[in-house]
Amino acid sequence: MRVISGTARGTKLESLDGLSTRPTIDRVKEGIFSSIQFAVPGARVLDLFAGSGQMGIECLSRGAGQGVFVDSNRDAVNIVIRNVKACSLFDKARVVNMSAQDFLRTTKDEFDLIFLDPPYNMGILDEIMEKVYQITAPGGIIMAESELGWSLKKEIPGLVQKKQYKYGKVLVTKFIKENEE
Repeated sequence: MRVISGTARGTKLESLDGLSTRPTIDRVKEGIFSSIQFAVPGARVLDLFAGSGQMGIECLSRGAGQGVFVDSNRDAVNIVIRNVKACSLFDKARVVNMSAQDFLRTTKDEFDLIFLDPPYNMGILDEIMEKVYQITAPGGIIMAESELGWSLKKEIPGLVQKKQYKYGKVLVTKFIKENEE
């Protein structure tokens, strides 16, 4: 697993061994970034369920202004720290060892670009989407990775599903928070 583009291009990233995390495969990552490439420069990025931190790191490498990485697994947090340091991006990163739910409940930050890649088939996306929406800046993008067949169970006014991308057994859904008038 490597950084695809930007200042850290080609840097190899560590990931956790075993099945506790599921790194996004390069084909999926390339598809996501072709969809959001113009939203990245200067963006405030949240990589929730960060794992290795590869999505947030890719954004920082491509010119995002700041990245917040959240994971409840202490080993994953340590890997994110090593990865952002290896990419010389530590000064633009904040790494938080906390559950996604606790972070969403306590943060006062607002983000332009949010990556969600929780464990599949546990209902976590449906549980957190309303709070994620609340911390998304107007015009902001939420990229939610899930199992095939997932769809948001409850409509959130002002949150527009733009597109779904299918990659084998992986579904990536792109949401936009409408600009407030």
